[in-house]
Amino acid sequence: MLTTNPFEDEYGDKLREECGVFGVFNAESAAAIVALGLHALQHRGQEAAGVTSWDGAAFHTHRAMGHVAGNFDRDDIIRALPGRVACGHVRYSTTGETALRNVQPLFAELQSGGFAVAHNGNLSNAVKLRRDLVRRGSIFQSTSDTETIIHLVATSQYRTLIDRFIDALRQIEGAYSLICMTPEGMIACRDPLGIRPLVMGKLGDATIFASETVALDVCGAEFVREVEPGELITVSESGIRSVRPFGEVRARPCVFEHVYFSRPDSVSDGRSVYDVRKAIGAELARERPVEVDMVIPVPDSGVPAAIGYAQASGIPFELGIIRSHYVGRTFIQPADNIRHLGVKLKHNANSALIRGKRIVLIDDSIVRGTTSLKIVQMMRDAGATEVHMRIASPPTRHSCFYGVDTPERAKLLAARMTVEEMAAYINADSLAFVSVDGLYRALGEQGRDALKPSHCDACFTGDYPTPLTDHDDIAVPDQFALLDERVMA
Repeated sequence: MLTTNPFEDEYGDKLREECGVFGVFNAESAAAIVALGLHALQHRGQEAAGVTSWDGAAFHTHRAMGHVAGNFDRDDIIRALPGRVACGHVRYSTTGETALRNVQPLFAELQSGGFAVAHNGNLSNAVKLRRDLVRRGSIFQSTSDTETIIHLVATSQYRTLIDRFIDALRQIEGAYSLICMTPEGMIACRDPLGIRPLVMGKLGDATIFASETVALDVCGAEFVREVEPGELITVSESGIRSVRPFGEVRARPCVFEHVYFSRPDSVSDGRSVYDVRKAIGAELARERPVEVDMVIPVPDSGVPAAIGYAQASGIPFELGIIRSHYVGRTFIQPADNIRHLGVKLKHNANSALIRGKRIVLIDDSIVRGTTSLKIVQMMRDAGATEVHMRIASPPTRHSCFYGVDTPERAKLLAARMTVEEMAAYINADSLAFVSVDGLYRALGEQGRDALKPSHCDACFTGDYPTPLTDHDDIAVPDQFALLDERVMA
C-alpha cells in the first residue's frame, strides 16, 4: 500500500546510520572546515546538523533542522562561529524525538567549564542511567541518549575532567564515537569494541577527527590513522595524548559500514569500501548464480556490488534503473490521483533496455521489502520477462541497538518470512542473499569465526556483542523513563 508520502517507504526500507561527527583543533576558520566535513558526511544523517566552536573565551553554537547546505553555507552563520576549535554533527534520530533540542553538539556549563559533545552511536543502557540520574536530581533538556554522558561527567566524584569523562564512559554500554570540546582542548574516543567508526587526520598544523575518511578528503586533510577501539585521544596546546582506559577487548566494528553506511570512496578498517562492495557482489555471483541477460543495480547503493556480480558472472552490467538526484522527501503531491506516481520521480525504468530481457537486480539489503516490491513491479511494467533479485548482505533478521535506525523486529521482512516467502512477497522470480561467510570472505577472511567474529553482525546473526540493558529490562517504565519508546523496542 502506498503511503501519503511515496518516499516514506523508501527511507523506511533502508537501515539508516544515526549520525556523523567531525572535529577540528587549531585551524583558522575551524567552523568553516567543520561545515565542509559535514557536507561529506551528509549521507549519515539528514534530519539536522549542528556546529559548536571555541574562540578561547566562549563557546558558540548553531544548530538547525535539515541539511548542512542552506544552514551552514552562509557567511553570517560561519562568522558567528569564531575560533580555531570546532566540532559538528549530522543526525538521524534513533533515540529521542526529531526536535531542535536533540540536535548536536549538545553543550553544558560544568564545574570545569563549557563541555560540548557530538556522538555517533547509541547507548544500550541509556534509559536505566537516565532514570537513575533524574532520581538523583539531574535535569535533562533533551530526550537524546547523548545527554546522559554529560550528566555522568557532571556528577562524577573524580577531580579532573578527563578522569570524570573516563568514569562516565565506564558506566555506559553500547556504541559510541565521541568528539568533545572543553576550554582545554578536544577529546576524541571510541567504544572498546569500535562498533562505530572514527578516524584521525592532519591539515597543516590542525588535527581533525571524522566519522569517515571521505570527510578528510573533501577538506584536503591527510589521513593519519583510525582512532582505535577503546582509545581516548586528547588534543591541546600541549600536544596529542593517547590513553586506553579500558581493558583489552576483541574489536567488533559494524560490518554494515562496508555493506551500506559508509560512502564507497571511504576507507574503513584499512579496506576500500568500494572494493569490499565489489567483492561482496562477486561472492554473491559465485554463491547465487542465475541465468539472465543483464545485471542491474538498484541505485545508488547497489552499484558497486552489481559491478562485482557482473564481473564475476560475465553477465553484462547495465543501468536499467535511472535515479533522479533532485527529488527530496518533502516533495508535495497536490492530488491523490498522482500520488502513486511519486516513486517514479525517484527511480524510473530504462524501458528500452529492459523490454524482453531476463534481469537480476542487485541491492544492498531488504528491510521491510516495500521498496523491493515497487522496484520489481517497475521492471515487470517495463517489459522484463524475468525479474530476479540478489542482495549483497545476509537477511536482516534482528534489530540494531548501536546507532542504526531499524524497525521493530516484527517489521523486518526476514524476521517473519522465509526467503521463498520473501520472493513471493516482492513478486520476484527468485531471491537470494549473500551468506554470512561470503560476506566475511569479501572482507578478506576465511569466513565468520563463530567463537571470535571480527565484526558486529548482530543484525544478521543476533549475536550482540554488548549487554542490552534497556532492551532486556521488561519492567513497567516509570515517570522517569523519558527516552523515545524505540529504545525500549
